[in-house]
Amino acid sequence: QVQLVESGGTLVQAGDSLRLSCTASGPSFSTYAVGWFRQAPGKEREFVATINSDGGQTYYADSVKGRFTISRDNTKNTVYLQMNSLKPEDTAVYSCAAGVVMSIIYRRYFTWGQGTQVTVSS
Repeated sequence: QVQLVESGGTLVQAGDSLRLSCTASGPSFSTYAVGWFRQAPGKEREFVATINSDGGQTYYADSVKGRFTISRDNTKNTVYLQMNSLKPEDTAVYSCAAGVVMSIIYRRYFTWGQGTQVTVSS
């Protein structure tokens, strides 16, 4: 079964950029869609972005559209989330998940990483 590990989260200032990575181990990662979600303290988990298996299709939440870019390198079993123009409201634990198809619904994904903390100071 695919296992996912996120990395790249840290403390940054508003306006900075950051790239998160989601690296997979296990078979068939290149056949799965991947989604990024985030959860801030006291808030529900929120969809951020998703990408299909070959990287040809992407979809973003309105709150990050134009600032975040999701991409993948299947030769490295890795999906990236490039985050630009970060805002304090982007502060959250960011998690990646693998699924059969792209979806904004977290229940559609069958395996999750442990998450990485992103903190944006004002």
